[in-house]
Amino acid sequence: MPRVANHAIEPLILNRFSPRAMNGQPLTDALLLQVLEAARWAPSAANFQPWRFLYAQAGRPEFAQFLTFLDTYNAEWCVNAGALLIVLSKTTTPDGKPLGPHAFDAGAAWMALALQASALGLVGHAMGGIFADKIRAELAIPAEFAIHCAVALGHKGDIAALPERLRPRETPSDRRPLAESIAAGAFPPAWK
Repeated sequence: MPRVANHAIEPLILNRFSPRAMNGQPLTDALLLQVLEAARWAPSAANFQPWRFLYAQAGRPEFAQFLTFLDTYNAEWCVNAGALLIVLSKTTTPDGKPLGPHAFDAGAAWMALALQASALGLVGHAMGGIFADKIRAELAIPAEFAIHCAVALGHKGDIAALPERLRPRETPSDRRPLAESIAAGAFPPAWK
């Protein structure tokens, strides 16, 4: 069932979703860099660009290690990803002061990446089911970097290759009504 927006928006935004079915073909350097280039152009508070992406392409030695950073549920379907990314952000400015919007900026970079992947016909699926302490230790990530999520990128695959319990989720989901997410003025009691 196609998604329907209540107000006119770009089809790329409306039609982007996070499937899990991928065919296991490694992403080429060119495709991976094209998707990451889109993230580079995300908006950023004071232009600090705090986002960072660590990656492992399928077929390369570090891919197996990156799979161990995912919880069992995510690792099960991510074995067919073309690349896995870890999304980080630097929590401080270059002079060491706290950078409040670091996570917001990393989220903007992820969205730019996700839209570019979708425009290329690729799967882009972010997930929070990760072992952040293991990632930090094994990849030697300094304390001033926050670990946000992992992202699976890949070429679309056959839904039948997924475990049966995941197949019904391979369709774009709807969103709650806009009126439940916006309010003019003060915080509405209904949001509590």
